[in-house]
Amino acid sequence: MIDTADVRQRIERVRNRIADAGGDTDKIGVVAVTKGFDHSAIEAAAGAGLTMVGENYAQELRGKWDELDSVTKNAVDVHFIGRLQSNKVRQLAGVVGVWQSVDRVRLVSQIAQHAPGAAVFVQLDVSGTASQGGCEPAEASALVTVARSEGLEVAGCMAIGPQGAPAQIETAFHEVARFADRHQLEQRCMGMSADLEAAVRAGSTLVRIGTALFGNRPQRDALTQDA
Repeated sequence: MIDTADVRQRIERVRNRIADAGGDTDKIGVVAVTKGFDHSAIEAAAGAGLTMVGENYAQELRGKWDELDSVTKNAVDVHFIGRLQSNKVRQLAGVVGVWQSVDRVRLVSQIAQHAPGAAVFVQLDVSGTASQGGCEPAEASALVTVARSEGLEVAGCMAIGPQGAPAQIETAFHEVARFADRHQLEQRCMGMSADLEAAVRAGSTLVRIGTALFGNRPQRDALTQDA
């Protein structure tokens, strides 16, 4: 079981890191990445005042969601941040509030069909790691146009930072920020527990934080992003 008081203390440390990197903690949101933990992580995040949780796996999310009471469900907005098979959209419609990992037209079509008008983020590949998903920045502009034409709300873009030196990571995040600016996207979700400072300096508005809030995960899939 995840302790709410412990999460509350950890949130303050994360916010201090954001502030130390020059970010405004009133404007930069924290998505609590609860993948790999049981439903108590979502309850603890909600109890500690966090309103956004991030999940990576369709089946895991559905199982946890069924364990939550209505108060907790109403307190959080679920962001789906993992690679998503288009045939899983139907089972997540009504649970997911923001689809962050949109990287292809087929996925756009399924979301538009099963969650009309939903908020989506276009995922950019700035790390060159195909297993993490995302589309090339040069192709992402067309995807934004398609999503808008399908009636979806393109609320922002997201990216997983590359491995490397802080300067390299920050350069990649600046590319994401420039893309968001060109397409008038308010949100840019960049930065995780290990690289949030580089993301904040590049203009992130949302950071995805898991281990810095909940500790080491009981399980880990190396083929998906580890927030």
